[in-house]
Amino acid sequence: MLAVHDIRLQFGGRTLFDDVNLKFTPGNCYGIIGANGAGKSTFLKILSGEISPSGGKVEISPGERLTVLKQNHFEYDEETVLTTVILGYPELVAIMKEKDALYAKEDFSDKDGERTAELEGLFGEMNGWEAEANASSLLAGLGIKDNLHDKKMKELTGGEKVKVLLAQALFGKPEILLLDEPTNDLDLKAIQWLEKFIMDQEETTVLVVSHDRHFLNKVCTHICDIDFSKIKLYAGNYDFWYKSSQLAARMLSDVNKKTEDKMKELQEFIRRFSANASKSSQATSRKKLLDKLTLEDIQPSTRKYPYVGFKQEREAGDNLLRVDGLDYSYEGEKILNNVTFSVKKGQKIVFLAKSEVVTTTLFRILMGELKPDAGKFEWGVTTTRAFLPNDNSEFFRDEKLDLINWLRQYSKDQTETFLRGFLGRMLFSGEEALKKSNVLSGGEKVRCMLSKMMLSNANVLVLDNPTNHLDLETITAVNEGLIDFKGTILFTSHDHEFIQTIATRVIQIEQRGVRDEECSYDDFLGLS
Repeated sequence: MLAVHDIRLQFGGRTLFDDVNLKFTPGNCYGIIGANGAGKSTFLKILSGEISPSGGKVEISPGERLTVLKQNHFEYDEETVLTTVILGYPELVAIMKEKDALYAKEDFSDKDGERTAELEGLFGEMNGWEAEANASSLLAGLGIKDNLHDKKMKELTGGEKVKVLLAQALFGKPEILLLDEPTNDLDLKAIQWLEKFIMDQEETTVLVVSHDRHFLNKVCTHICDIDFSKIKLYAGNYDFWYKSSQLAARMLSDVNKKTEDKMKELQEFIRRFSANASKSSQATSRKKLLDKLTLEDIQPSTRKYPYVGFKQEREAGDNLLRVDGLDYSYEGEKILNNVTFSVKKGQKIVFLAKSEVVTTTLFRILMGELKPDAGKFEWGVTTTRAFLPNDNSEFFRDEKLDLINWLRQYSKDQTETFLRGFLGRMLFSGEEALKKSNVLSGGEKVRCMLSKMMLSNANVLVLDNPTNHLDLETITAVNEGLIDFKGTILFTSHDHEFIQTIATRVIQIEQRGVRDEECSYDDFLGLS
């Protein structure tokens, strides 16, 4: 068991947490959510002992082992991959070292023999004889092939190191597992393996920070929401937390509705939500928790969501875009090879490739920023296009422009009242609207670019990784805005939930052309 009692943390004059009392129990997975800067990663560091709170204490049941997904990718550069994984169980490593030292002694005494026997017993209890096999199994599940196991960590790519450090955290069946953004740099197959691994841990307490809603929905039995220096615990996964908080807000505002009617609405909501749960141990546990909820258990969130809504000034014609045999090379490397497809009005197409360079290059060609080596493309004459590039830095170089004047460049209505109102809906209210555009964070820049796109009233939206740099609230708002958009969308993303809920067609750019299917993302992957 893991619990926190009266936890408080202050940085300078700012209170990050105050009066936090929570209990985390085995067999459950807790998703830690909150706005950027709310303190999600900091909370995990308090639990792991890396940071000491200003007040209160962390309690861990005696004998329980806690492991953490390490963030320093260079810490184990001189160790082999297999050894790095096993180092995730320091108690086992200490026994192995002491055992080896005793066996190496020339003057081996009776006392040494007794100690060796004791160590062998402990070694067996910790599954020491299976350590290498178990470490290899974890690495294989995450996609690290056998030929890499004896290499030094410094020989691996950044993505491979992330997988090894994740295997290290999972090694040895810890009682408590803390994971900060574990799906970063993981491919789809590795994410699916990790989801199943976590869902199978019936005796482990798992806490995870992630911006991946699909992952949170699959593995979480509870959500811990960090908001206004408090951390509140809710039963259910991310979608249930989000939708129930909206339901609670609606019921709270409906003063004329009887309590009995509200309870019936809650029960129907829980019934519908529970019916969608997969048949996993985590989903079963989640359903039992949801069935016990009452009106007092769900509360409206105080979290603010930006308004993201796209409207087309005029509807495009049916034949919207034709791409024929596009080729493009850079420094001798073939990026695009015979890319051919056509787009019709109203389609929402996700573009996939092994490298982001491929999709970014295609979008830049379609938007006229690059010229192809061969082939051609033609937009319909009735199309108007808005583009969200992967790299938006060129739009924010002018250090003289505050946000009001930055947005004024793209608005037909030039009045300050309109511009301030628009920025307010995108969470730039009051003094925030006077920020200089060149000092914005990555997420703030994306919100500005989305504002620019909304003001264009285009009938075609081209978005290159729109969820990059965004918090969960803005991702959710963008997701819903694109679902509701009546025009055409060409986009790319790593966010499974984002793709699955928006795309009606999938185009995967391959070495020799494209694989093109009009279906959902899950159908394309064979997950339905």
